[in-house]
Amino acid sequence: MKLLREHEAARSANAPQVRPGPGGPGGRRGPGPVMFKEKPKHMGATLKKLIAYIGKSKYLVLTLLVVMILSSLINLCAPALQGKAIDAITHGEGSKLVRILIVLGITYVINSVLTYFQGLYAAKLSQKTVHTMRRDLFSKIVYLPIRFTDTHKHGDIMSRMTNDVENVSNTVSMSIGSLFSAVVTLIGTLSVMLIYSRKMTLVALVSIPMTILCTTFMSKIMRKYFVRQQRILGGLNSHVEEMVTGYKTVVAYGREGKAKERFNEINQEYKRNAIRANFFGGIMGPMMNMIGNIGYLMVAVAGGYFVVKGEISIGVIQAFILYTKQFSRPINEIGNQYSQIINAIAGAERVFEIMEAEPENAEKAKPLSVGDVKGNISFREVYFAYKKDEPVLRDFSLEVKAGEKIAIVGKTGSGKTTIVNLLTRFYDIDSGEILLDGENINTLTKDSLRRSIGIVLQDTVLFSDTIENNVKYGRRDATDEEVTVALENANADVFVERLPEGRETKLTESGSNLSQGQRQLLSIARAVLLDPKILILDEATSSVDTRTEVQIQSAMQRLMEGRTSLIIAHRLSTIRDADRIIVLADGKIAECGNHDELLELKGEYYNLYMTQFSGLKT
Repeated sequence: MKLLREHEAARSANAPQVRPGPGGPGGRRGPGPVMFKEKPKHMGATLKKLIAYIGKSKYLVLTLLVVMILSSLINLCAPALQGKAIDAITHGEGSKLVRILIVLGITYVINSVLTYFQGLYAAKLSQKTVHTMRRDLFSKIVYLPIRFTDTHKHGDIMSRMTNDVENVSNTVSMSIGSLFSAVVTLIGTLSVMLIYSRKMTLVALVSIPMTILCTTFMSKIMRKYFVRQQRILGGLNSHVEEMVTGYKTVVAYGREGKAKERFNEINQEYKRNAIRANFFGGIMGPMMNMIGNIGYLMVAVAGGYFVVKGEISIGVIQAFILYTKQFSRPINEIGNQYSQIINAIAGAERVFEIMEAEPENAEKAKPLSVGDVKGNISFREVYFAYKKDEPVLRDFSLEVKAGEKIAIVGKTGSGKTTIVNLLTRFYDIDSGEILLDGENINTLTKDSLRRSIGIVLQDTVLFSDTIENNVKYGRRDATDEEVTVALENANADVFVERLPEGRETKLTESGSNLSQGQRQLLSIARAVLLDPKILILDEATSSVDTRTEVQIQSAMQRLMEGRTSLIIAHRLSTIRDADRIIVLADGKIAECGNHDELLELKGEYYNLYMTQFSGLKT
């Protein structure tokens, strides 16, 4: 019933929530987790999308660009001034040397100030970019169809929100300045070098093809390791989340050792891959430096030759060596940061995979007036399969009158939960139609449809908030008096009043500081406050004591009064007073009738009943 467990939480947000634990349509049929490929599918396209996000802060980008240009222009002046200073020393021009040194000092001070603002604006741009990405990613997640969250590991989805986006943040903050500066510096430096000497410029550019070849070769190797690293990290997070969420089960079955063993396996795989990724990422910098040093050597040798021939001065050699360093520095910086850039692109691609996933069907539908809902439900020749050619429901037809109490029973996998998933449009049917008061539910907005349906589940979803806010989750505008009435009708008022802080008591995660029965009573109170016209009940008493079961049954009976009720029954003793009992088998209705009628048939229901209460084998 995992899909249903989130319905109450999702109703207020009008979207499915990211739930802990492994996926799958209610633990039944459905595709397994989707794994990611080892390479970025579209590196160029991912870069364009990332640049588009950066470009949303266009004024900040423009300011940063201006600072970069000014800083680069100042940097271009420094080598020329140093060359003139050396020539002044050579010719014994002391006063000229002093003026040059003063200007050079001012240049360095201005450059330091500009560098400060460059870092400041780069940090702002980084945080604005990832803030927008996180906002868009979370907005997309809460509107994803249930099928997506059922077929992706939840820890991996959260890893994209945290680790992958953080990688993008760090890279934008650290590398955006280098990338901007690199473009401006390369263009400016090349222009000045050509003005000084075309021959020397050609010598300096010899190292560029070597740099490009090295970068291209290394990127092919690194790319796969960094994408794999992020995928493994997502799997690691997913495993830890499952172990923490299901800790009681792990301990109860004595699986601590196996859990630790599995964690160590994933952790070991991550370590091996991270070592390879960091190794290849780490040698990129030294390789770039080696190529740069070869370039310096070639410039020095060629410069000496041209000085001997009288074509340039010693000061020009000095300036050219500095310009060569300036020309190669941004390339080396990008090379040194290349592993981080690839890592960020890999993370960004995983983020964009979710952003580009198909959302719930775009609705060109009309809203349903919840107050006008009567509760007549019709399933007509419904066919549905989680996997192609493996139908869960086939030619399923059922008419439910307003105010009727219908119980749905059947073996595991017979389609009980699927009926409810389709009624609430967590999944859409493959063929046939479902009507609510004569209206095809596909013509109604999902929000208004779901607001007309209340669900009480076996495992209640509560949040880390006060009891009052948990009860008001579906109706934030409810008054204190309405909350009080809801608690009373749910038989929850007694235990709430006994708590030190009453309804202001703060619940821990999932309401674990309350008993199972108390959590269930709060769930009923939440449904009472919502006042739905259609009610769906999962067996809510299977894990509580007899006295609490009586309280819950009493509260549920009051809740069902005057409402169309669908009861997914596991304990047949709780549905004897249902108007009709529907027995499912192989995706169809095998039997239909009240309790006494079905027992007389001595068919599927009789066998289920006798198995539970008489110990007879079917």
